[in-house]
Amino acid sequence: MARKKDPRLDAYIAKAAPFSRPILKHLRKMVHAGCPGVTETIKWGHPSFDYKGPMAGMAAFKEHCTFGFWKHGLVAKKLGKLPQREGTAWGTFGRITSVKDLPAETSLIRFVKIAAELNDQGVKVTRKVTPKSERSVEVPEDLTAALIANQKALASFDAFSYSKKKDYVEWLNEAKTDATRKKRLETAVEWIAQGKGRNWKYERK
Repeated sequence: MARKKDPRLDAYIAKAAPFSRPILKHLRKMVHAGCPGVTETIKWGHPSFDYKGPMAGMAAFKEHCTFGFWKHGLVAKKLGKLPQREGTAWGTFGRITSVKDLPAETSLIRFVKIAAELNDQGVKVTRKVTPKSERSVEVPEDLTAALIANQKALASFDAFSYSKKKDYVEWLNEAKTDATRKKRLETAVEWIAQGKGRNWKYERK
């Protein structure tokens, strides 16, 4: 019996940049191979794979693709580990620019099977909730100075939720070189001035 596929994913892949099409097709194939009962859909403008609840999703951008399991941490725990994420892109495997950036087919299928098993078992993701009274973000000096120099960005940042502030601070602190930190700082102030969270590209419209 042929697998049911959502034509919206075909359209999404067709409109994606040429370099990304083989990646998206390969990921789609691996998901179906690992979970024949998967359902395709579109969520937040990007392809998503459901199996007894959200299981995985992928996306194509101008220069890279991403793919991630909704229960990434639990999949990693069950495996013992997952491949090291490269770069700062969202997803289980970071920035994907070619099929070669992905694990071998057998590994990918195994990851999908584990993600499906977690949903089969009804395993839920538990997240620690920090009381609002204990939430505070230590803003680094360079970001503080940059915000003070841009009053619009400062006003936006002050109005941000704890999580949005935390996202920017962590992104900045994770920079491995001064050049990268400087570039991220400039980008951060630009986005903040526009009222955008660090992960605005992936936020529900």
